[in-house]
Amino acid sequence: MIAITRYRVPEEESGGFAESMTEVLAALAASTGFRSGRLARTVDDPGLWALVTEWDGAGHYRRALGAYEVRLRFMPLAALAVDEPGAYEVVSSA
Repeated sequence: MIAITRYRVPEEESGGFAESMTEVLAALAASTGFRSGRLARTVDDPGLWALVTEWDGAGHYRRALGAYEVRLRFMPLAALAVDEPGAYEVVSSA
């Protein structure tokens, strides 16, 4: 499964956001079931970011989010998250 969380980040906060989210990504990468992850920013709207991760399953993803180290780094950024569903079941890939 993949998880996509989008964030609306004011330009003046973008440097700190990228640094903090990179720490979150490193914490997630240490979790069981983590396959890959990346932090991206749209080219058309630099204030819109996305954290995209791939997991062995939804259970692994949810357990990783509940880990203390992840929550410690992730929660301060939650206020910037776009409120929308973020967990996706992979239907097809190439």
